[in-house]
Amino acid sequence: MNILEQLPIPLLEWYYENRRTLPWREDPTPYHVWVSEIMLQQTRVAAALDYYRRFMEALPGVAALAAVEEDRLMKLWQGLGYYSRARNLHKAAQQIIERGNGAFPNTVEELLRLPGVGEYTAGAIGSIAFGLAVPAVDGNVLRVVARLTGDASDIATPAMKRKVTDALREVIPRKLPGDFNQAMMELGATVCLPNGAPLCDRCPAASICVALNTGRTGELPVKAKKKARRIEEKTVFLIFHQNRVALRRRERKGLLAGLWEYPNTEGGTDCLPAQWGISPNSLRRLGAAKHIFTHVEWHMHVWRADAETEALPEGWVWADHAALVGDYAVPNAFSGCLGWVEEGL
Repeated sequence: MNILEQLPIPLLEWYYENRRTLPWREDPTPYHVWVSEIMLQQTRVAAALDYYRRFMEALPGVAALAAVEEDRLMKLWQGLGYYSRARNLHKAAQQIIERGNGAFPNTVEELLRLPGVGEYTAGAIGSIAFGLAVPAVDGNVLRVVARLTGDASDIATPAMKRKVTDALREVIPRKLPGDFNQAMMELGATVCLPNGAPLCDRCPAASICVALNTGRTGELPVKAKKKARRIEEKTVFLIFHQNRVALRRRERKGLLAGLWEYPNTEGGTDCLPAQWGISPNSLRRLGAAKHIFTHVEWHMHVWRADAETEALPEGWVWADHAALVGDYAVPNAFSGCLGWVEEGL
């Protein structure tokens, strides 16, 4: 991958002229970089900006994050998905306070000991916040390098990630490692695009790009197809009483652990489970909704029930509109139900 030796100067010149102004770039403290990178792992920059702003207003530093109650944290994270990442942020913040007296770890080895921090995140924090000359290799960077070098290896494999990491370690500017890593990410996000044709006429590395110069930009990178998602059928009951809707908390382990949800059952049914002890005045089918996770799809049949009394199973709650907005984190998996919920409140 000697071709990469020609990359740093034109890439950095392009970055300084074209980079987006982002809050974590303007004030790249370790905390800001860390939180932003965790948010951006599965979220577009434009969508993450408001979440980042609200998060920083509520939890401006490690101490505030370590002390926050879990329900409050989940509410701040609502809509970003992958809630285990928020929990790992919480655990890591507590670890920093307990073990480091609030001082943020400043070596890759120490960063990797934090819950939820892998090689990419450690590289991003280390290079951007502490000036460590370590690569930060994510999907954007893998795609850029595969096209630049004409490498047809599967970018989803650990071997390819190691190869790219080792190659970039040889060329990363020792005095500007954070800018280089951010420039690589920026190039992948805005020019060397993942879907559709890359914008090669805007690329600072077009003259050295093997994929472009051999007509293979549509073939690279190579990535093995994912396994088909498993389909799970569910029946969701929107249970109302006096302009409030019933919620229950999910189990503390597994998918969407510990979040609030509208009561539901596996499979299809046309009646509330007897063990809930809820007698409805009325019960009618509203329609269907679907949510796609990484490895599974939920196909949901949605029913409305109007409860005769306030009695609910232990641990369930009634939530009015204000409580849904401000207190209870209901995951996006149930976003297809929101219109019907609004009608009932």
